[in-house]
Amino acid sequence: MGLDFAVGGASRFLMITIVGLGPGTLDGIPTPVRELLLDPGNHVVVRTLMHPAAADLAGLRQVEPCDDLYERSETFDDVYSAIVDRVVERAGHGPVVYAVPGSPLIGEFAVRSLLRSGSPVEIVPGVSFVDAILTEVGYDPLDRGLQILNGHELPDPLVLDKPTIIGHLDRPETLAEVLDSVARVTPEGSTVTVLSDAGASAKRVLTGTPSEVDAGLAGLRTSLFIDSDPGGLVGAVRVMRKLRVECPWDRSQTHASLVGNLVEEVYELIEAINSLPAEGVDWIAYAAVEDELGDVLLQVLFHEAIAREKGAFDIDGAAEVLRQKLVRRHPHVFADTVAEDAAEVKRNWDRIKAEEMGGEPESVLDGVPSGMPALQRASKVQNRAAKVGFDWERADQVVPKVAEELSELTEAMSGAGDPGAELGDLLFSVVNLARHLGIDPELALRSSTETFERRFRRMESDGPLDDLDLDELNRRWERVKESESR
Repeated sequence: MGLDFAVGGASRFLMITIVGLGPGTLDGIPTPVRELLLDPGNHVVVRTLMHPAAADLAGLRQVEPCDDLYERSETFDDVYSAIVDRVVERAGHGPVVYAVPGSPLIGEFAVRSLLRSGSPVEIVPGVSFVDAILTEVGYDPLDRGLQILNGHELPDPLVLDKPTIIGHLDRPETLAEVLDSVARVTPEGSTVTVLSDAGASAKRVLTGTPSEVDAGLAGLRTSLFIDSDPGGLVGAVRVMRKLRVECPWDRSQTHASLVGNLVEEVYELIEAINSLPAEGVDWIAYAAVEDELGDVLLQVLFHEAIAREKGAFDIDGAAEVLRQKLVRRHPHVFADTVAEDAAEVKRNWDRIKAEEMGGEPESVLDGVPSGMPALQRASKVQNRAAKVGFDWERADQVVPKVAEELSELTEAMSGAGDPGAELGDLLFSVVNLARHLGIDPELALRSSTETFERRFRRMESDGPLDDLDLDELNRRWERVKESESR
């Protein structure tokens, strides 16, 4: 009967038999298993008496429950270890039958440990909670697949792209956390089915949205069944692909036409990030970051959808390329390389990147993207040049160069040169000065622009500006500056 898990390949007398009690009462257990449980020559250990069949059995014969081990142990791992010790110890004195709810092969962690213990074990399968749930909801897992998760150890990220059973919802706080996680990754209005004592006469089956489910329904035999359209990342990917088929505007876009949108969304994200407080958590500010980050992700998914249509790559391919790159370039995390500080991590990253690109670049300036914002690109190019010593040593040495470029711009404006080229040189020198001062020129200019915008809006708040001459505009500007300084 059952499967022989004896170690070593030789046939040995099996002293431990593990049986499943199914989801209901003792009457629902096959006759051979019931006879095995009632045989007075077997010592019966039940994982818990909080099960209909186990309670029935305890009324017919003496059994040894393990509920006391749950009460004495601090963690579930401690419980499972203690159960294994008890069963193995009892088997040293004669045949033992270890009875568990449902099936020994699903969700029974102590059974796994018994199989690894080296003790001779025979498994007698039973009807599992999974079988009972599928029967109750009328779902065939060969239709669209099935995912079974442990409510105490939900994966992160949680992907619900197929019908899913979440079990081990024994405590209200566990059920509440699971419902909250499910709500975050399923479309609004999606429902879940809560099943308690599925397969037993006392079963309860309730369907509602996650917010409608009472966490008090948690129990030793409580599970969730979820069958909804996927939300979260998978849902966003599918929606984007659907838009590429059914929306004329989305269908007309190309990689090139979307570049401007990508740049704009990145800057809006930067604006939201700059609104975050230096310390603490501002939930409103973070909600704005979440929204803008989603808009950037939209652009990523847009380009992925176009590439997928062309047969170039899909989101999984892009994610796997990224995963491999992260593993390769972090050998101090995924291999045996030692990195003492962030600077060494950066050096390792640059070295590995160079190796991936075929060795040393032809120029130290290779790899600086031409599409970067001009101020940032100028700073990055200057930093690359500084690595080989082509740079001033101190910030005060750059100031005369800025003055020189300003003088040349003034001459060009009088007709002695190209003002555009000279203005570019001046800006390049100012970026160099900012770099030596340790100031991000992009952020500095952004801050000054925001200051100007704030003051100009205050000027407008004092009345329309259209009919004022320049002198009055300047007086209003100075009044705003003076009020700010006060």
